[in-house]
Amino acid sequence: MKLTVVGGGSTYTPELVDGFARLRDTLPVAELVLVDPDAERLRLVGGLARRIFAKQGHPGRIVTTADLDAGVEGADAVLLQLRVGGQAARQQDETWPLECGCVGQETTGAGGLAKALRTVPVVLDIAERVRRASPDAWIVDFTNPVGIVTRALLEAGHKAVGLCNVAIGLQRKFAAILGVAPGDVHLDHVGLNHLTWETGVRLGGPEGVDVLPKLIAEHGGALADDLRLPRTLLERLGVVPSYYLRYYYAHDEVVCDLRTRPSRAAEVAEMERRLLEMYGDPALDEKPALLAKRGGAYYSEAAVDLAAALLGGGEGTGEDVGEGKGSGGGSPYQVVNAYNAGTLPFLPDDAVIEVQAAVGPGGAAPLPVPAVDPLYAGLMAQVTAYEELALRAALHGGRERVFRALLAHPLIGQYAYADTLTDRLLAHNREHLAWA
Repeated sequence: MKLTVVGGGSTYTPELVDGFARLRDTLPVAELVLVDPDAERLRLVGGLARRIFAKQGHPGRIVTTADLDAGVEGADAVLLQLRVGGQAARQQDETWPLECGCVGQETTGAGGLAKALRTVPVVLDIAERVRRASPDAWIVDFTNPVGIVTRALLEAGHKAVGLCNVAIGLQRKFAAILGVAPGDVHLDHVGLNHLTWETGVRLGGPEGVDVLPKLIAEHGGALADDLRLPRTLLERLGVVPSYYLRYYYAHDEVVCDLRTRPSRAAEVAEMERRLLEMYGDPALDEKPALLAKRGGAYYSEAAVDLAAALLGGGEGTGEDVGEGKGSGGGSPYQVVNAYNAGTLPFLPDDAVIEVQAAVGPGGAAPLPVPAVDPLYAGLMAQVTAYEELALRAALHGGRERVFRALLAHPLIGQYAYADTLTDRLLAHNREHLAWA
């Protein structure tokens, strides 16, 4: 089996490589190709990747290359984890929206739109090259904003599934609290990428006992602290929102907070500098502890399970979607980003949602979802409308399309803000936008 990681020079990659090494019975990788245009980062990351494989006795071969076409040729699956413009662009995304009194964040609001505009054309070009070189390959997208990027890939007819680590992180957290194996925890996870709620936490599968009320009653304080939201809010809602919901539920508080401390982009840039120094140490043969602070926790486990299911590898993987079978990771279901296709009746069929799905070589089939509270359905519908407008702006360009997307976003929504933010977005991103 050949897997290719586009953006292989990312500091995330050793997390992924560690998962491939540990879970090789689930996903037997014979060749892992790391593709990246940055030769120095690729040298450092590739060196550590080979040492991780060697230490854990993995027989697979690791190849590094800047040649995308050669890297994806013959691949069974291609994982996308790229950042157009690097941390410098992220720093801008997190800064100029704050000047207008709006959240500055890399995946939502005005900063998230800027990232989408830069990213979608690049990802679609990569996907076309994958299709030419390996027409049967699956594309797994970890590149943010995952919902918009995945929708772009699906609309273009690519074999693609979007992946985020929020759900698996919560699954692991709940399992630790409950003292059970992660595979015993099934999440009633519903929403859009970075706009999700856990409406149930079930032991033993989709029909298992819901222990979410018990978790909130007995551990609500710790859960709320992690989300930086009041415990009383979790108790009133009866759900656990993803931490991205803080941008919506406490917008003004977040803006004040972001204005008083260094940006996350600055923190990550310094972290990446230190990580790359570590990766250059020939004695290092495991992912360093610092990597856990970089983000992307459990990304490797989620990626292995998803790739194994899509490629029919691993014990227990179903041959067809919808048979109630899944990856060899212990659960037949996985939280992914896929077409709505009627799952949530208040959203268009071609919206991309993030829910539990049965995954197999035929793709991802979302499981039925109980009726969604209007409190969440309304916000999902509004953000879905924004994502559709954002994708049109990314595909076709134009100041007016950018303005309409910003006006539709619930974190912006006022025409004066949308006008000003449009000008600043274009000013900061002209080098990445061919039409600007």
